[in-house]
Amino acid sequence: MRTRLARLYGQRDLRLEVAEVSAPGEGEVLLKMAAGGICGSDLHYYQDGGFGPIRVRGPIIPGHEASGHVAALGAGVSGLAIGDLVAVNPSQPCGTCRFCGEGLPIHCLNMRFLGSAMRFPHTQGMFRDWLVVPANQCFPAGTLVSAGEAACAEPLAVCLHAVGQAGDLKAKHVLVTGAGPIGALVVAAARHAGAETIVVTDLADAALDRAMAMGATRVVNVRHDPAGLAAYEADKGQFDVVFECSAAEPALRSAIAAVRPRGLIVQVGVTGDIIIPLNALVGKELRLIGSQRFDGEFALAVRVIAERRIDIRPIISHAFPVDRAVEAFEQAGDRSAACKVQLTFLP
Repeated sequence: MRTRLARLYGQRDLRLEVAEVSAPGEGEVLLKMAAGGICGSDLHYYQDGGFGPIRVRGPIIPGHEASGHVAALGAGVSGLAIGDLVAVNPSQPCGTCRFCGEGLPIHCLNMRFLGSAMRFPHTQGMFRDWLVVPANQCFPAGTLVSAGEAACAEPLAVCLHAVGQAGDLKAKHVLVTGAGPIGALVVAAARHAGAETIVVTDLADAALDRAMAMGATRVVNVRHDPAGLAAYEADKGQFDVVFECSAAEPALRSAIAAVRPRGLIVQVGVTGDIIIPLNALVGKELRLIGSQRFDGEFALAVRVIAERRIDIRPIISHAFPVDRAVEAFEQAGDRSAACKVQLTFLP
């Protein structure tokens, strides 16, 4: 059997190719891929050849948020049936390192993550028609939702993990800075967790419209209204929790100004080095913590999507067949119109 795939060789050098597909071995399944979302890291690989110290050093198939239908089962596989729609967990912790032994596989020293250029040789991803994966990475998504919705389990898991870092959000006042796909999904996850108010900032009206559709109570375009958060900065700040999803230094400064004393800032967005106003951080006794990827939240993400307890559909803005992958990546780079751009595969 042969499969089409999208392979990246370097900056803006994405090619459609054909390769052989093996039969699933013991404990594996063959998936007929259905939908795959273009993540910010995929876009950085395409536009810039990488981000920060992570560079594309060899050919890589991108794609770490995807869904497909079970086409064949390897020996010993149970709990899955031919035709099942599944979301694929891209995390492959080793299970034997120090952190896996401590119950922290999210920090596995030997993590393989589908579609990631972090390690070399790179771990190949899921932008292809057919894929063989371990069965334990496949999570059934039921029959209610589309393949595109199921493919959003990975980014939602990232956001559920971030919200989990904040503890109990019931009746809390929340600020989300940055309304791209992750920011919009953080809004949905915070609403699902019981936040009372969720204010969202961004520079683009289209992104803020999607944030409202995902559960925001108020949005502020800080490009058009740079003083839009001023009222929340009064009396040392009003928000209990901030989820910083933009990785922009001005946004982090706004977060520190608008969060209340002893409040929490969860840093979700990533970038290079930035300057932090330490005096304000210390003076207000703030907690600033990071949030990376996910672990058990992936299964939860699939469940809440499958049951539409969180409706993913407002963030899916575009879909392109895999043979138009270059067009899809170019569209994903246009934040004025795009949110979650997905590839689709052979029916």
